[in-house]
Amino acid sequence: MIVRDATEADAEALAAIYGDAVLHGFGTFEEDPPSAADMDTRRRAVQAQGMPYLVAELDGQVLGFAYAGPFRPRAAYRYTLEDSVYVSPDAKGKGVGRAVLSAVIAACEKLGIRQLMAVIGDSGNSGSVGLHRSLGFEQTGVGKSVGFKHGRWVDIVHMQKPLNGGDSLPPEGGGVTLTGH
Repeated sequence: MIVRDATEADAEALAAIYGDAVLHGFGTFEEDPPSAADMDTRRRAVQAQGMPYLVAELDGQVLGFAYAGPFRPRAAYRYTLEDSVYVSPDAKGKGVGRAVLSAVIAACEKLGIRQLMAVIGDSGNSGSVGLHRSLGFEQTGVGKSVGFKHGRWVDIVHMQKPLNGGDSLPPEGGGVTLTGH
């Protein structure tokens, strides 16, 4: 398996993987699957800001993807990003999420990011919660019943991982430039 930057050529695979999560899961609160063109626009926006958007590929097939984007749009959040990770249904439990999310974490460290957040849809999402926990994230809270999807109320789980010393020292450069705010 290789982990690499996502490209325009990956748009259909990204849409298929994410579309499955939209239609059948609670990891995202989106209810209508975006098109491949929409997914590519989203990818471009993340990469244009210098943030990682990566895919895990095996034998030419994209099995999963992860990226880090702005946690919140205000300038004071420039040292904090939020990760997202999605894995093809037939590749879950095979180390794809770990490989691609680990690479995103490493890329965030190179950017000088101090906190990496995860906002995980569904407190019963043991796969994502477990993956994040195994990579050093700690649970910092649960938002109870903040979304309504597939006929039921859904929680969100907040998890956080300090990078580059976290809050032990003031930042030295780095961070990301947040556009539009």
